[in-house]
Amino acid sequence: MQGGRAFVMGLAKSGEAVSRLLLKHGYEVVVNERRERGTDEAEAVALEQLGATVVFGGHPLSLLDPAPDFIVKNPGIPYSVEFLQEAIRRQIPIYTEIEVASWLIESPIYAITGSNGKTTTTTLVGEILSYAGQNPIVAGNIGRALSSVAEQVLPSQPIVLEVSSFQLLGTESFHPRIATLLNLYSAHLDYHGEFSDYVDAKWRMFRNLTGADTAVLNFDQELIRDRAGELNASLAWFSTRGEVPVGAYVDDGNIVVKRDGNIVPVLSVVSLAQKGEHNLENALAATVICLWAGASVEHVAHVLMSFRGVEHRLEYVRHLQGVDYYNDSKATNAQAALRALKSFPGNIVWIAGGLDRGDDFEELRADVQERVKCAVVFGQSAESVVKMCERAQVKQIERMGNLQEAVIAARRLASEGDVVLLSPACASWDMFTSFEERGRMFKQLVHTL
Repeated sequence: MQGGRAFVMGLAKSGEAVSRLLLKHGYEVVVNERRERGTDEAEAVALEQLGATVVFGGHPLSLLDPAPDFIVKNPGIPYSVEFLQEAIRRQIPIYTEIEVASWLIESPIYAITGSNGKTTTTTLVGEILSYAGQNPIVAGNIGRALSSVAEQVLPSQPIVLEVSSFQLLGTESFHPRIATLLNLYSAHLDYHGEFSDYVDAKWRMFRNLTGADTAVLNFDQELIRDRAGELNASLAWFSTRGEVPVGAYVDDGNIVVKRDGNIVPVLSVVSLAQKGEHNLENALAATVICLWAGASVEHVAHVLMSFRGVEHRLEYVRHLQGVDYYNDSKATNAQAALRALKSFPGNIVWIAGGLDRGDDFEELRADVQERVKCAVVFGQSAESVVKMCERAQVKQIERMGNLQEAVIAARRLASEGDVVLLSPACASWDMFTSFEERGRMFKQLVHTL
């Protein structure tokens, strides 16, 4: 990595981190943010003091003259914006932050992606490898920019990296040692366009893998099995439904691992601290990753029996007057919400809604009909969620203007023995800066009831 001219598009956590990294390595850095400059811009001031040029107020094409060596864009910025389209016409490379950071990293990277379960599995793998004494760094889409740790991590320290389809689209030489694809469901089509484009973005994670690397894949999804033949990597699988050629699966109520012709028991499914089919899937994937990364069966079993999950993913909040409240703000698509709904037998007062991506939520209807007692809906997508709930014959549906009103309504509707579940099935960006902000607000509101 040597100096040149770099253009960083988007001043956020990853933008600031990669700008600092590039400046340290002698790059001339221009940072560009669409919004207007505010009165308190500590990050921008700090970068300017380090020598960066920070430009607020849009993405003028004049910033492409003279042309930068490459652009590092915030993953959430779509390629359809005029500035990036012009850069593509000029054949200027466009990367995301994980690509640039990876240029400096010698440590093994264990990358994890999928439509659902990324954060839980990434956190779980980090916990197991920590217990195994490997001192891993957990970073990526989980909230810690890879650029912020690229020069701190020792070559012997593994990096457990959550990666999104947005991030993967901007990679070229990115090369994990272990690359895991948890599942594939329709998601982010407002960004990618077609489902096939979304799948192709996920599949970029494997493009540089060799026979010395491992691809950990979901054996239960036909689409993933069918495309596995394209890969150069060694394959290891996980399955909740039956035996796999190599990897982890469930046999007679136990998680077992098949490797080198041997079948080794890990622990019973009932011993898992996290319940539910989706958490079993995450546990199986984490088992394969960690065993292939050098942890022992004992390390894996110990953590799986104690790991309670991550913030904003089926997070228990409070018990109030016989009602349990759960924060599942990380459920930003219908499949994630479906997993949350399936975690409870019924009597759910469901809080849902958010950014409108044109979904009809039909895949939720059967479980909503079976499990949801009342629905409290808010956000841009409220009308679509209401229509689906009507088709599901939910007896009581209330539409609210914001999350605070929704929480108050949910308390009024809930009776002893019910569960109030915030599992929006939508992204948060219509009202919040992130699903984390939405989840934190929900918890604050519940604790004030």
